[in-house]
Amino acid sequence: TLLLLAAIARLGSAHFAVVYPEWRADTLENEELYSQWEYPCGGVPNGVGNRTDWPISGGSVVLELHHAWTYAFINLGYGTNVSNFNVSLTAQLLNVTGSGTFCLPLLTSPDLTGTDGQNATIQVVTSGEDGSALYNCADITFRSGARALIAGEDECTNSTGVTAAIIDGSSASNSNSSSSSSTSSAGGNAAS
Repeated sequence: TLLLLAAIARLGSAHFAVVYPEWRADTLENEELYSQWEYPCGGVPNGVGNRTDWPISGGSVVLELHHAWTYAFINLGYGTNVSNFNVSLTAQLLNVTGSGTFCLPLLTSPDLTGTDGQNATIQVVTSGEDGSALYNCADITFRSGARALIAGEDECTNSTGVTAAIIDGSSASNSNSSSSSSTSSAGGNAAS
């Protein structure tokens, strides 16, 4: 995994990588085959990569980001060949500042209803200053024995200078601007 991170870090023009769970395919090294601009999974068809065991109650996602800042959100769809990513694992948009490794140690949702052995796909969407979306996916299998990564341990550490803020849009009647709350790692329905 460290070799993968080192190889990814050398790609100066790269967009982002899904480190954990393992992504369907390396859309950075294989740009002639795949495009992160292509919805829903960077042009990578179902069945190309492996499936990672993921906790039924929610788990971790580790990203390698290559821009100074990005907006990110993470969705999930149930099934083996997913076309509908209707479960939001990040209830609010994340504004991640800094390039490098970013770990969300525990993503949960009230809509997360996986059962042991059920397949699903995690979709990661990022957007930068031009507003265009980039996509990558990781296929998972829910397992009762799988455990989330431990923040600050395992592979769940943020690079120096990588922080996140939850973008909390206020209604026009309350404020003319949006507010945010800052956190060094955010996940699920609230910053932690």
